[in-house]
Amino acid sequence: MKTNNVVADKSFLFAIRVVRLYQHLIRNKHEYVLSKQLLKSGTSVGANIREALRGQSRQDFVAKMNISLKEISETGYWIELLHKTNYITDKEFQSIFSDCQELGKLLTRIVKTTRENPDCELWILNCELIWPSTTPIFSGCCCFCCR
Repeated sequence: MKTNNVVADKSFLFAIRVVRLYQHLIRNKHEYVLSKQLLKSGTSVGANIREALRGQSRQDFVAKMNISLKEISETGYWIELLHKTNYITDKEFQSIFSDCQELGKLLTRIVKTTRENPDCELWILNCELIWPSTTPIFSGCCCFCCR
């Protein structure tokens, strides 16, 4: 799904990669516990961003974006744990973890800017939030191991 919102689009594509990684882990590695945690946290990022974009107030927007920030941090933990326990390769880890970090940086900036700048109207723009970015939205395929 393509919107006019970079962080919403990136979080949606990231969720697709998380789902595909989950499928890979249960089918090929027979790993069910860590992968389920990854699935829950990795897909909730985008869901909370969508809720934030429909927030009723500036405080509601910041609260939901902050939840997304916590969820992306948790997702990074599960990805690192899967890597250190040899469920995913170095290449797979680097690819999906860099996307995770990028989303974390975007969310940190959104939360910080909205909190610190009373004139910031990010929360008012809702689905038309355009984040200034020169990087494409996760170029390439949506599989979990490459961009």
